[in-house]
Amino acid sequence: MDVEDLERDLRAEVDAEVRFDAGSRGAYSTDASNYRQVPIGVVVPRTVEAGARAVAVCRRHDVPVLSRGGGTSLGGQGTNAAVVLDWSKYCNRLVSVDPRARTCVVEPGIALDDLNERLAEHGLKFGPKPATHSHCTIGGMIGNNSCGASAQHYGKTVDNVARLEVLTYDGTRAWVGNWTQDELAERISAGGELGALCARLRQVRDRYAGEIREHYPDIPRRVSGYNLDSLLGAEFDLAGLVVGSEGTLATVLRAEIELVPVVPAAAMLALGYDDIAAAADAVPEILAHSRPLQLEAIGGELVHFMREEGQFLESVAMLPRGNSWLMVQFGGDTTEEADAQLHELLAGLGKSASDDDVAVSDDPEQEERMLKAREAGLGVTAHPPDMPESWEGWEDSAVSPDVLGDYLRDLLALFQRYGYERPALYGHFGHGCVHIRMPFRLKSGPGVATFREFLFSAADLVTRHGGSLSGEHGDGQARGELLQRMFGSALVTAFGEVKAAFDPQNRMNPGKVVAPHRVDENLRLGADYRPSAPRTFLGFPDDGGSFAQAASRCVGVGNCRRATGGVMCPSYMVTREEEHSTRGRARLLFEMLQGHPDSPVRDGWRSTAVRDALDLCLACKGCKSDCPVGVDMATYKAEFLAHHYRHRFRPAAHYSLGWLPAIARLAEAAPRAVNAALRAPVLAAAGKRLAGIAPQRTPPRFAAASFQRQWRRRRVPPPRPGEADAVVLWPDTFTNHFDPEIANAAVDVLEDAGFRVAVPAEPVCCGLTWISTGQLGIAKRVLRRSLRLLRPWLEAGTPIVGLEPSCAAVFRSDSRELLTHDEDARRMREQFVTLAEALRDHAPGWEPPRVGGHAIVQRHCHQYAVLGFDADTELIRRAGIDADILDSGCCGLAGNFGFERGHYEVSMACAERVLLPAVRRAPEDTAVLADGFSCRTQIEQAEPQRHPVHLAELLRPEPGGR
Repeated sequence: MDVEDLERDLRAEVDAEVRFDAGSRGAYSTDASNYRQVPIGVVVPRTVEAGARAVAVCRRHDVPVLSRGGGTSLGGQGTNAAVVLDWSKYCNRLVSVDPRARTCVVEPGIALDDLNERLAEHGLKFGPKPATHSHCTIGGMIGNNSCGASAQHYGKTVDNVARLEVLTYDGTRAWVGNWTQDELAERISAGGELGALCARLRQVRDRYAGEIREHYPDIPRRVSGYNLDSLLGAEFDLAGLVVGSEGTLATVLRAEIELVPVVPAAAMLALGYDDIAAAADAVPEILAHSRPLQLEAIGGELVHFMREEGQFLESVAMLPRGNSWLMVQFGGDTTEEADAQLHELLAGLGKSASDDDVAVSDDPEQEERMLKAREAGLGVTAHPPDMPESWEGWEDSAVSPDVLGDYLRDLLALFQRYGYERPALYGHFGHGCVHIRMPFRLKSGPGVATFREFLFSAADLVTRHGGSLSGEHGDGQARGELLQRMFGSALVTAFGEVKAAFDPQNRMNPGKVVAPHRVDENLRLGADYRPSAPRTFLGFPDDGGSFAQAASRCVGVGNCRRATGGVMCPSYMVTREEEHSTRGRARLLFEMLQGHPDSPVRDGWRSTAVRDALDLCLACKGCKSDCPVGVDMATYKAEFLAHHYRHRFRPAAHYSLGWLPAIARLAEAAPRAVNAALRAPVLAAAGKRLAGIAPQRTPPRFAAASFQRQWRRRRVPPPRPGEADAVVLWPDTFTNHFDPEIANAAVDVLEDAGFRVAVPAEPVCCGLTWISTGQLGIAKRVLRRSLRLLRPWLEAGTPIVGLEPSCAAVFRSDSRELLTHDEDARRMREQFVTLAEALRDHAPGWEPPRVGGHAIVQRHCHQYAVLGFDADTELIRRAGIDADILDSGCCGLAGNFGFERGHYEVSMACAERVLLPAVRRAPEDTAVLADGFSCRTQIEQAEPQRHPVHLAELLRPEPGGR
């Protein structure tokens, strides 16, 4: 294989982004599984026809092909040493909808939630809904035969596919579907490549029909193996055979899928049990009395992990008495109809809604929170507290619901036999599907050997119970080698014959399902995993002080690839690039540490591929809260930049913006002259070029007098450390030098609430701008100096009140990374409060002024991810403000990010997703509330007629008091 010739031909002949660079290959080197294979290259086709052309070029060069959707496969089917076709960026169209027939035609890269949002106007949706519904693609769902909780009612993906347009490696292209025997005979008689394929498949069917009927388990969730049962019976469902084949048979170019009506109302019942096996025992009786939309289980260990990790605590609080729980959801045209089904089940079980092991809800938001907690099981169990890391590998077995309890007892005994700590079990118990992550030791030879032995024992166990290796995640490499234990040698031979009929050269996702790699090959870790262990500037206390451990924290579930909702990941939301997702960046950092000799990233901390991927990270910290395993890419970026530019010249913006606190103090001597110079046409343009500032940006104006300078003019005696009514107002750089009126407003509010306010007399800084530009040595010195100046207040336990969310987040979060073992930093973390927290938690009896009116609220990313916003929400409510808290994510300016040259387009695209359209729609008398300096600046520069305000300004009492 001549890779250079392949790349050249793909670039010349295919309308696509063709990427054979180290960064792209590293970002696509694994999926959400235990496996890792570095691709030959990545092709991102702009059209379906371009994707088909790419397959033709690969065929000419005799190289393997892997079609990839969201890259969230848990069995290793989404990674291969092949040319990866990523359909998700461009080939994501809803081609047509037939509301009357309840079908639609889609391209393979469309995400499930995006599709259902577009179908909502027709009152329709695609029924199966995996936990990754925000970002999994329909093509990927077809490849895996995905299910999710809703499959309880709607069935697997295979049950909801009408036709597929497929392309084989040899170039055969056709729409295939569910044909009668006469239609099949006609196609075979017509000859051609499709006729020959159908003839070979019919021969396989006829030869192995008895084996298929005998050895295919009759259970709701048999996803392992090829769907040979789709070829039996009165109809020959060739589309059904391709579903679940994991890209090993053909490439899906388009799909006609069947739709279901959106259920208008729902009600949910939670039932408590003594343990997870007892919950499983109850499933058959529940199914005998009802036909629920969903029947899900949560084990006690999973809830314990949620409590320990502080996740989904509201959901946990809703659970009734018990140590394991079943959640049963019903649907209807009205809430009354759904409630009636719920109460009918309770009556059938001899229970009442008032029982202490029963909880009921017909509140959609409450039910959504409960289901999100169940969906988060994979992330919550990845790094469980007080236990080894856990991994997939046996995360998806399924049996008949009738034997589920017995299977779980035997499975738990098997864990004990192999010495594995008892992990958390959960899953789709209504279909007998069990999800679990196991504490496999995948970094040692004996651990890997035990992992392999356990998988074979578990395969034998589930087969004895008449079950399936996989209930929805597919086989890939994780279960391919085990298929013979489940199906026997004859059917495994049949799988090989089907594969040979479609792909005789074995070029479609080779090594998966048929002629599979061993379950202990190509491991992402493995006994030979040896990442470098560099000394770091930051402490990484949550990862044992190890940057390598932090870089391997990502499990690949891909929540960072969603298009809307939350904060993570703003750069991906606007670029749709894998390398600009949290997952893609984590993969590159993992590769950078060269734990494996074939890593495509060979230049360590000096890597330009990693630098470029991190360049569009806004350091919003959205991943710190939204990522289910707590990846903190802002922190990783700071560490990388510190090493990348060590003893080297930095980008100009690292000096002009990274040293902003020092520059602001110098500008204080002559702010008017500095402002004039920054706006003088020729001088300003030259200055921006030298400073690395985007030419479209206008620097904010320095205040005529800083807040600290104004404060020094006050004649009010300051409080002393330890006085009960004392607070220290932190004069952050942005408020102090650009918006001092906000600080003055905060003083008025704090004094109205009964506080006496102290302000540091000397210049202080948290070091934020040095952190975000990776100048961590300076950041530590700056932070230590500020802590020394505040030491009397810290020792006295005085609350320190912050106004700028990004600076507050340094004290509450980053200081632990910078000064891991510093006691003053710990005290500061405990004593630092936002203005809203100070007023809510430290001013009993105080009520805010009755402001009234309407407001739209832009939460700062760090309020969302680190500080919390509950106190702000409560004060806004108590002030009588009708507030719309936008789900807008990052404003896009993000401190220095949006000012840096080369970032303007991405910065504005972030703002244009939700924030700026909302500001434009808001009436003039609607307040725009934004505590973050970046957020206010972004709004003011995009919409100069609007003047966003800080919470302190909204709550400021009228002159003369109340």
